[in-house]
Parts: sequence; C-alpha cells; structure tokens
Amino acid sequence: MKIKSFLAKPFANYIYRQTRKGMATAVADQSKIFNQLIRTAQKTQFGRDHDFASIKSHEDYVKKVPIRDYEAFKPYIEKIKEGKHNILWKGVPIYFAKTSGTTSGVKYIPISKESIPNHINTARNALLCYMAETGNTKFADGKMIFLSGSPVLERVGGIPTGRLSGIVNHHVPKYLRANQLPSYETNCIEDWEQKLDKIVEETINENMTLISGIPPWMQMYFDRLMEKSGKKIGTLFPNFSVMVQGGVNFEPYKSKLTESIGRTIDTIELFPASEGFFAFQDSQKEPGMLLNTDSGIFYEFVPVAEIHNENPTRLTLKEVQPGENYALIISTNAGLWAYNIGDTVKFVSTDPYRLIVSGRTKHYISAFGEHVIVEEVESAILQAAKEDNIHLTEFTVAPFVSSSKGKSYHEWFIEFENTPASLSQLAKKIDDNLRKKNVYYDDLVSGNILEPLKITVIEKNGFVNYMKSIGKLGGQNKVARLSNDRKIADALAPFAVASTNNIGAVTSEKQEG
Repeated sequence: MKIKSFLAKPFANYIYRQTRKGMATAVADQSKIFNQLIRTAQKTQFGRDHDFASIKSHEDYVKKVPIRDYEAFKPYIEKIKEGKHNILWKGVPIYFAKTSGTTSGVKYIPISKESIPNHINTARNALLCYMAETGNTKFADGKMIFLSGSPVLERVGGIPTGRLSGIVNHHVPKYLRANQLPSYETNCIEDWEQKLDKIVEETINENMTLISGIPPWMQMYFDRLMEKSGKKIGTLFPNFSVMVQGGVNFEPYKSKLTESIGRTIDTIELFPASEGFFAFQDSQKEPGMLLNTDSGIFYEFVPVAEIHNENPTRLTLKEVQPGENYALIISTNAGLWAYNIGDTVKFVSTDPYRLIVSGRTKHYISAFGEHVIVEEVESAILQAAKEDNIHLTEFTVAPFVSSSKGKSYHEWFIEFENTPASLSQLAKKIDDNLRKKNVYYDDLVSGNILEPLKITVIEKNGFVNYMKSIGKLGGQNKVARLSNDRKIADALAPFAVASTNNIGAVTSEKQEG
C-alpha cells in the first residue's frame, strides 16, 4: 500500500463519522446558519435595505426578503465591482465566479473568505466518504483528472475573477498536486478542442485511476482516447476505478459511458454550482445526494408550480416532503439572499436529507399549458430506450406551434448511438410514457389539441457541432433538455437527417419550420 492511500484511511473514516453525525442535526444546523447569516449581514447595505435587524424568524425573512434572480441582484453586484465594501456581505468578496447566464449574460457570483471552504471541502468529503464506505483507497496513488476552466484570473473591480473551476484549481491541496492532470498549462488553453487533444496526449499513457467531469465531456474524452488507442477505456486504464460526475442527470449518458469503459466502475455524483456546493453522493448503497446542511448555506424550497407566483410558499428543510419537486432557493455566507439558482430538486429521503436534481425552473415546455419538466422527458425516453436496447448520445425537446388547428406537437431532437429500427414505434413509446407522467400533456393529446410527439434525428456529432457553432463546446457547458421556444430547435435544423412527420410515418426530409 502506498503512502497516500495509507494516510487517507483514518482521515476518510473521520470525515465519514462527521458526515453521519451531521445527518441527525441537519434541521438544527440550518436554523443555526440562518441566524448566523442574518446577524453577520445586519450592517451590510443589503441588510439595512431589508431591515435585517428586525428579522427574528424565517417568517420575518419571507416578509422582508423576496426571492430574486441574478438580474435583481445586479445593482448590488455593480456596487461591489465599483470597489465598495459591505454591500452583500461584510468586506469584499475574495473572488468573483464568472459564469454565462442564459438570460442575464455574464454573471459575477461573489465568493467570500467564509464561503470558499464550501466549494473546496465538499468534493473532498465526497471522495473520503466513498473511501470509508467501500475501502477503495488505491485510486489516491494514481493519476486523477480534475478538469477545470482556465485558472488564469482577471481582475474586476480589483477582485480576482474567473470560472469557478479555475478558481478552485488554485486551492487543490498540495498532496494531490502531483497526481493531478491535466497540467496547469493545458488547463489554461481556452480553445476546447485543442485542450481536449492536449488532455488526451497527457493522459493516454498514464495510470489514470479517477476521472471527473460532466458526462458529455467525459464521453468526448473517452471517444478521443478510443480513437487514438483502439482500446476500451477500462483496458487502456486498468486501474481506473472511480468516475466523478455532476452538472446533468447521469442516466441518459450512463449506458454509453459504461460501454466505452467496457466494465462497470463506481461513480460519485456531485451537485456543485458557482453559487455553492449543495450536495454530494455520500453512499454507493443509497439513492440520491446528501444535502450539505452545515456549510454556510440556508435553503428554502418552493413547490415548482408556485415558483412564478408573486408570493410563493417558501418551505424550510423540516417542511419538505419526499417525491415533491421544489425550486431551490439559497441564502449564503457569500451574500446571496433568497436567490433562485434555477435548479429544481426532489427529495428521495428526509432521514437523512438526500435529493436528486430533477430539472431547471427555466427548462420546461408549457406552450400549450402542459408544463412538462425535465424529469418527465428523461424518464419517458430512458424507459423506451431501455426496452428496445437503444443508446442515446444526446437529446433536447421543443414545442412546434402551428397556425393550423391540430398540427402542433412536441419535437424531440435525438442523436442516437444506434438508430432504432422504427422511429415511429419509438416515438409512440416515448409519447405513451410521457402521457402517463403528465396528465396535462395527456389531456392535450387525447383532446386532439396536440398531435403525438415527433422525433427529428440529429446526425452523428450533431450536438457537438451545434455547441461549437454557438461557442459553448466543452467544459461545464451542456445542452438544455427542454426549451419553451424554438431557439435551440432552429439552430439544430442544419444537423437533422431524418424525422417522423407523425406516428406511423417516417421521412428523410427536414421538417418544416
């Protein structure tokens, strides 16, 4: 046994025990954090603007502080960028995490001295809990990919600014530096395809034991490795035993990734964002990710159906129910207050508090009043694909609104690893599954207001080429599963090769509209 894996064992057991203790105190920890946040921020501009001094309870907080998105926070962020202190949190942020928003353009998310441990320690704790539960510590002695954005930081208002993953790269513990790939120089490459080629070059002959990233990126990496080596990933890297992933639902990518590896390996799911590291998979035996309840973040949960209401119900942790979809609202020790991060979650357990990410508040289809969400479309297509042994590469769904009565439908853009024998049969199965999941969609189809869904087949590498065409290939960028408009659909049109005009008919012509 090598020194790193040997030394990791006692630390892993300690963190594992601490994590288990935290499960029992989750609600109390949330109450403690809430009080600390309010007390610390009373003298900030935001605290004065919202009368934090008079807030004694969560009920008071709901009355004083409305839910906000980034646009509503922007005036405060601009003051910080001008160099002003004590705006959202005491002092000034130590970093800005720069991220691209779909509606707000570039966003600057503050990271404080108090919040940075949340970003650093959560991924560490996930690995240590895995070690303690499984006994697998050997991967700590091999090479590990911690893919990041460029670690080169600019200054905005005197504050170091960059992608969160690039910021975190500066905080990788020294004991992991020797094991970390790719190199600092490679991580600094901005062009994604050049960067990917360099990563392949640097890793193809190494003893890779852990690989982390979002699933679509890992698949691109595996494809390049197999192309260059002619080997499955599990053969190329015989000691590869842990895959760490997050950012999107793993299930649509799981079968193809497993096929590329050539054997089953352990996976660890994470729930990070620029605004905070919210949850991590603490067990290989239990479903879902453990909510980070004692890490400087206070959570509120809004029933998804109410998120666009003027005064939605705002639940605390002790009030949530398993199986319900909630929009996740956070208040943090970096100065975000009742902030809607845009993700929806569903608890699979409340003892302890484990959840899954079920979708995005802005990623839905309700062009006809059906309010179809990400979880429903993913479940519908995965069930159908499993029955027919169909492997998917990527997909997205958009409404097609026709001026003619009865001609509107949901259009599914799908890139297949193995194209099904019958597109129409697959379309019917997906449609039936979705109708069982969503009663509103079922009513619209049975009432002849909507036609059954239509599949448009995207050519091989079509989604990659689409992402390249909009300048969002690689890194943490991902394709939206659902859109309530035709923006993505229209951009994908040049990559379409076949479609079903309706259930029972197949054409190779590109669809109208």
